Amino acid sequence: CVSAQPHQLVAALDLGSTKVTALIAEVTGDARDPSVKILGLGVERSSGVRRGVVRDIEETTRAISKAMKDAQRMAGVEVGTVYCGIAGEHVAGRSSHGMVSVTGDEIRTGDVARVNDMASNVSFGRDHELLHAIPQDYLIDQQPGISEPIGMTGSRLEAEVYLVTVLSSVLQNLKKCVERAGYHVQEFVLEPLAGSLAVLTPDEIELGCAIVELGGGSTNVSIFHNGKIRHTGSLLCAGGHVTADIVHGLQVTQLDAERLKERFGAGFEPLVPESDVFELPSTPGQGARNAQRRVLAHIMHMRLQEVLEYALDEITRAGYHQRLPAGAVLTGGGALTPGIVELAREVFAMPARCGVPGQRLRGLADSVESPRMAGSAGLVLYGARQVAMSGGAGTGVRKSPAVEKVFAPVKRWLQDFF
Repeated sequence: CVSAQPHQLVAALDLGSTKVTALIAEVTGDARDPSVKILGLGVERSSGVRRGVVRDIEETTRAISKAMKDAQRMAGVEVGTVYCGIAGEHVAGRSSHGMVSVTGDEIRTGDVARVNDMASNVSFGRDHELLHAIPQDYLIDQQPGISEPIGMTGSRLEAEVYLVTVLSSVLQNLKKCVERAGYHVQEFVLEPLAGSLAVLTPDEIELGCAIVELGGGSTNVSIFHNGKIRHTGSLLCAGGHVTADIVHGLQVTQLDAERLKERFGAGFEPLVPESDVFELPSTPGQGARNAQRRVLAHIMHMRLQEVLEYALDEITRAGYHQRLPAGAVLTGGGALTPGIVELAREVFAMPARCGVPGQRLRGLADSVESPRMAGSAGLVLYGARQVAMSGGAGTGVRKSPAVEKVFAPVKRWLQDFF
């Protein structure tokens, strides 16, 4: 009799500028295509993190604790470790080159590991550390464009590796908050890298596309081409600026501006009928006030256009202007704005769509079917692959007390992911 495959748990934590999101899933199946079932979700509003940097340790710890408790209660399980997303201007990406001579008749796994190590063995300075080393391309005897060199013959092996580094202090403070809340960080993961697992198709990654994450505190741009991540960058212009513009333009409070944005807002002015009017929240001194929806749409359109233009500048700077046939995929809370896809098509002059996770998820998959859940869903998928590849070192045990699993730091080569 064949024993049933064990169920493994994966927990993900997405620390945003406006909220903390916790997601718990169950993983079965093999490393190439693990089956992921969403069991629990917890979302807690928080102002403890700003643009990926901890501003208030107590507030962040509280929000992590609440979101994780809610997710565990919904799932009916307890977990000890989490995959934690990271993004922001303190994350940097750059290409690095390595070269080794091949001693045997053909290239073996050890040769590939050596050349990858050689490419990533560069100085990051005392205040930065390596987050990911992602092999891009290999050259054998100066012949480029080789994606899988193992088994081939040659005397010289070269590698182009994309190195993602992060400010050490940012990492340590995030880790401190997670540990204070009672959990262990299994791995920090570049959020756009994880998000791509949730919202991009293999064809989009191959042809070339950009993920533009419209967050509350920052806008993150990541470029994928020929099956690999090629560039990542973070912009300060974001959804928070839209809210601030509404506060000034319509003379309302921050909270009311958020509500108006979600209830009546639009990112593309031509979509809004001129006759649409809504009532403005007012102080006793202001009296009853109305505003045209077109005015709100104009405020949002102008700022979002600027945000997208900055994103286009980032794509151009990376050398991918008009080189992304699959276009732009919008994620984050800003991608929920009505008309944002039309505006993105106009600004980028390329195809655009909303990135909605859910196609590869089961269970409570409808709870993550939103562009603002792309990061969390991606982290769960990333964790699922890691668990499946390592033969089942998950983040906890079903229906049991939290078990802290502390793994020795392992340098992970991500060629299996892209």
